[in-house]
Amino acid sequence: MGSSTYKEVECTTIDGTVIRGWFYAVPGPAPTLIMSHGFNCVKEMTLPDAAEWFQRRGYNVLLYDARSVGASDGLPRNQLDVLQMAEDLSDIVTFVATLPTVDPRSILLWGMSFGGTVSGCSAAVDHRPRALVMVCPLFSFVRPNRRGATFARVIQDRVSQMGGNEPLSFPPFNSKGENVAGFGGAGGPGGLEAYNLMRAAAERGPPGFRDRIALQTFHKLALARPMELLDMVDERMSVLMVVPELDDISSPQEQKAAFEKLSTPKKQLHVARGAGHLSVMTGEGSEELLEVMDGFFRDALKNDVR
Repeated sequence: MGSSTYKEVECTTIDGTVIRGWFYAVPGPAPTLIMSHGFNCVKEMTLPDAAEWFQRRGYNVLLYDARSVGASDGLPRNQLDVLQMAEDLSDIVTFVATLPTVDPRSILLWGMSFGGTVSGCSAAVDHRPRALVMVCPLFSFVRPNRRGATFARVIQDRVSQMGGNEPLSFPPFNSKGENVAGFGGAGGPGGLEAYNLMRAAAERGPPGFRDRIALQTFHKLALARPMELLDMVDERMSVLMVVPELDDISSPQEQKAAFEKLSTPKKQLHVARGAGHLSVMTGEGSEELLEVMDGFFRDALKNDVR
């Protein structure tokens, strides 16, 4: 991928945290996608090809590293807080609207996996974006039978930090595809897929990637109820939810249940046949899926009466 396709940009949130990303510009004013990545992923992973594809179709694209991840600021490092990231996304919308090639009335949200959840939570309160695409969003984070052990470790770590110790962090998946909270397909094929993705990124991937998350991530996630927020998404907003048929990291049944929570009549469900959670944007059928998304965005902008 040539660096000439994007320029590096910085957005400062209302609490002073600097979010860094790549902005793929087109002659404007033009519609603009803000792409939010998956759990603990950095902008260099997987999505640049999709960003360039949308750029060729006439969209500006901002692909960014979330707070505490990759090139972006934020402490503790790799502490993933879906609600804080949803707030950050609102500040990113404000920033993007000031860029010279951007039509501020045509800002679009696009998120994959954890980023899809972040985008949905942001859209629940921030009604400025015109459309939302959620690809294989995650909604469950701590399994009921893991709560006792997970919460005990979370509180032990908080007590430790109060004593002046560093925040505890560890890989989100071990070599068996497991993690303390049992999320993300842990203990099954999905957990192993996630482990292999993270290890490959750590060994051969971008320098900003860390195959670790802060334990307090699970405190943040335990208190979040992202599915319950979806009924606050503006009824005027167009929403496309993409559910991989063979997703073994985020339950397709749960994704479909979340889709039903959306109150907007301008919602569409697309089942990606034969696709898994990690292959939906790169495997067979991904080009056709991008075409579906492009058509969805164009219809959404054409039919938006705001």
